[in-house]
Amino acid sequence: MAVIKVKVVSIIGRIGELDNVTEICGRSGVFHPDHALQFYDSAEQFSQLNEENPFSSSLQKLFDSLSVIGQTPTLLPEKEIRNLSIVSQEAQDYVSYFAHSMNDLQTERAETQKGIDACVQEAQDMSHFVGINLNLDEIRECKFIKVRFGSLPKESAESLKTTYKDNPYVTFFPCTEDQRHLWGVYMCPIDQIAEVDKIFNKLYFQRLRLRVIAGTPEELVKSLKEKTGELKARLQELQQKADAFWAAEQKHFTEVYSYLAERSTYFGVRHYAASYHDSFILTGWVPAESERSFTTALDALQTVEYSLEDADNVLTHSPPVKLKNHSIVRPYEFFINMYGLPNYKEIDPTPLVAIIFTILFGVMFGDVGQGLCLAFFGYFYMWKHRKMPIGKILLPCGIMATLFGFVFGSWFGNEHFLDPLYHAMGFAQKPISVMEGSTTITIILISVGVGFVCICISMLLNIYSSCKRKNYARALVGQNGVAALVFYLALVLGLVGQVVTGKQIVTVPYLIFLILLPLAIVFLQEMFTSMIHHEKFQPESWGLFFMQSFFEWFEFLLSLMSNTISFLRIGAFVLVHAGMMTMVVTLAQMVDPALGFGWYAVMAVGNIFVGVLEALLVSIHVLRLNFYEMFSRFYDGDGRAFTPIHVKGLLKA
Repeated sequence: MAVIKVKVVSIIGRIGELDNVTEICGRSGVFHPDHALQFYDSAEQFSQLNEENPFSSSLQKLFDSLSVIGQTPTLLPEKEIRNLSIVSQEAQDYVSYFAHSMNDLQTERAETQKGIDACVQEAQDMSHFVGINLNLDEIRECKFIKVRFGSLPKESAESLKTTYKDNPYVTFFPCTEDQRHLWGVYMCPIDQIAEVDKIFNKLYFQRLRLRVIAGTPEELVKSLKEKTGELKARLQELQQKADAFWAAEQKHFTEVYSYLAERSTYFGVRHYAASYHDSFILTGWVPAESERSFTTALDALQTVEYSLEDADNVLTHSPPVKLKNHSIVRPYEFFINMYGLPNYKEIDPTPLVAIIFTILFGVMFGDVGQGLCLAFFGYFYMWKHRKMPIGKILLPCGIMATLFGFVFGSWFGNEHFLDPLYHAMGFAQKPISVMEGSTTITIILISVGVGFVCICISMLLNIYSSCKRKNYARALVGQNGVAALVFYLALVLGLVGQVVTGKQIVTVPYLIFLILLPLAIVFLQEMFTSMIHHEKFQPESWGLFFMQSFFEWFEFLLSLMSNTISFLRIGAFVLVHAGMMTMVVTLAQMVDPALGFGWYAVMAVGNIFVGVLEALLVSIHVLRLNFYEMFSRFYDGDGRAFTPIHVKGLLKA
């Protein structure tokens, strides 16, 4: 349960040295910048640096230019970026060259694609008139007749035969048709075209304006298809040209892009600094273990001064948190980040979550076959293949489920498959038979017992964490402090011990000093808190004080009871798993009593369904037990992550 110690560093120097300072801070890999103005009471003497980043526009220009050919820029490793021998003007010249080359290429590609689209659309439109006996050249040369190409709804075509049958100029010559329209032409003398156009407009005629009018429709379609092929070939040539250009420029492009990304990132750190006349002050955080290497780099700047202070002395500024855990439990930091990082003076609950989550998951998902499948699926597919953090968590959870599967004697839902193994080991039967009535009661009682232990651990952690933060009132008289823990232990152990042993444990002194007195202390915790802080306790209204204390006291008792009972879900899922798999086995036997293909098919589908469903539900419920029943008693989770400066490129839009 380790939170790495950090120190706050304040760097002061001439404004001309700020770029050198930000470069050292960035390349150190251990500097977390913070707003300098927040660390000084007389902040009105300083002003924040609000400058336009001179590298961001060039970086964006490179990114946009490369996206033209469907490529995404990559960054060199930071160690390689430091060794680049590129100057700013060289980078700017390359940006102009690359952007200009890509712009010319994109312009020609866009024009070519536009021509392809036009030819394809026109060929598609003209294909409706293939077969009609018309010469488009003759139509173009007509001086006294106008011809209109287009489509007419079939309903409108019927109107032509009835409403306009006596008008000799309103005649439509269909050529092809689809489900809703007739494609064809109408023609009339030029002096009648205005009136005829109005009539066809009323009939929802969609006119098709031809860009090229030459030859017959068949010849025009053929010509357009040939032109489309030529343009597509040209587009392919342009793509090959772009690929060849990128292959030649990729190395230099990546170097320039990485250089600009580094410069842009480091320039962005200037926004955290404050200026005073021609000086600056930059504040941030560094791990205590990296202090020597960081200050050694700063010592190379003769005109720069710095000071360091332990984060314990500036807790009001919320020091950033960096967790340090063993590689075995490190994957469980995923859950801590989900809930919220601990603040600087809190304990890191990652190891606790690793232990409790893994064990409870194994108990609730206890099955040898499904546990092995879950472990392999989680590690090799979700982690190795998909790089999902949850994959490394499923590996130990699957192993634990396998171990408890041996305890419950379950192999893909078959409760007797492992019996020969137990007999070979000298056992008469499997250790725990979940479906027996007496075992069910035991499982339920053990679940409540596990809840009791987990809540006691949470209270102990609260006491330790509160003492660590010197909040002794919370540690002693809070709802999860010493008084509450004594009450909870005395109540549960006294009643359980009395039931188990049959002896009178809860005597009058026991009741008074171990149950009622701690309960009274919790009830009057506000008063005792004032006493611990050496403050005078005088509520505005005693009646309001007792009413508020009563409701808080009642909520304390209710939460203890509900949180303890909530752990019944452990036993419930043990029984649910056994019950669902028994149902799957029964269904398989009904489908194919001879244990043929049908039996195996039902068992396979049933195991997949139950395994996926229970893995999801068990994960959710175990997380709930950790987050609500345990974390709520000792953990605030209001910390912020330690995020040192790292070179970043642009992300895809």
